[in-house]
Amino acid sequence: MNKQFLMKMDPRIGAEALRILRAIPGLGVIVAPNGLNRGVDALVMFAGTEAPVAIEFKSRANAATAWHLVHTSRHRPELPLMLIAAETTADARRILSDHGIALIDGLGNAQLELPGLFVRIAGAGRPTRAPAPSRLSGKAGLVAQALLLDPKRAWRINDLEEQTAVSSGLVHRVLARLEAEGIISTIGAGPRRTRHVTDPAALLDLWAEENVDKPVRTRGYLLAQTPRQVINQLGESLSDARIDYALTGAAAASIIAPFVTAITVTEVWAAAATDCQEFFDHASLTPVTEGHNVTVLQARTDAPLAFRQQFGGLFIVNRFRLYADLQRDKRRGVEQADHFRREVIGF
Repeated sequence: MNKQFLMKMDPRIGAEALRILRAIPGLGVIVAPNGLNRGVDALVMFAGTEAPVAIEFKSRANAATAWHLVHTSRHRPELPLMLIAAETTADARRILSDHGIALIDGLGNAQLELPGLFVRIAGAGRPTRAPAPSRLSGKAGLVAQALLLDPKRAWRINDLEEQTAVSSGLVHRVLARLEAEGIISTIGAGPRRTRHVTDPAALLDLWAEENVDKPVRTRGYLLAQTPRQVINQLGESLSDARIDYALTGAAAASIIAPFVTAITVTEVWAAAATDCQEFFDHASLTPVTEGHNVTVLQARTDAPLAFRQQFGGLFIVNRFRLYADLQRDKRRGVEQADHFRREVIGF
């Protein structure tokens, strides 16, 4: 196969990184026997030009890793940074792309944007499940959300235990992992030890990446003239039936940060223990097989209702849960999530 561009590598870069690079179609790799200039790990050569790059190698890169590299690149803006990794997550690739950091991974993904060169290859491989302990889902995810809701606070373990009803042991494991990821820092020792969020953006992206829900969905139709009437009537009927709930998705975002988009379906999280028949008996919903305008979501626990807030008499999921839910909307979710993050979250 003809090589579209070449990379001349410093021999210290390592055999695993070379193996990953050599598996990318169109990329030729040669090793410079005498090394390269100080601070330069590789030269990307194409069309008679050379572009020096610095390289970071990771066995696995997630959203937190990506944000760490974003901060690293700002210290040397004159030298482009490239990540070579055995595996990367979709969120990691998005963050790196948004901030102009090159990437090549063992799953076959490549994204390089240098003067005169633009390469974008989507790999066919799938990453393995992260082996890291204290994955930020379920109860561990509640700790992450509590930190996000008050990122400037000096947190003690017992503070988080009280806020989340999560055991001190799990809180400790989550904090240890976040410190290892470079997202929080620790000050003091013993009973006076406190934790501080140092990178809330990385924490948000890591939690959104790892907190994957698999809800039970109950679909129905609520007769109303406008989407806002659907939202109001649904909230009132659930409250009257004493069913704990929290609106999410585009319907919730339209209340907090209106965005020009049609609300075809109102999504709402409901208490896990509620029998789905109650939604039809007490929440004015009519069961339908198609043409629904309401989807009731129920998780295995009531974690999606944690830290819910009230706006104009309606309960809405907390702003970080709303951002994560918007991201997973297959319609215009990513666009809405980006707007919501800019206008409401701010990092």
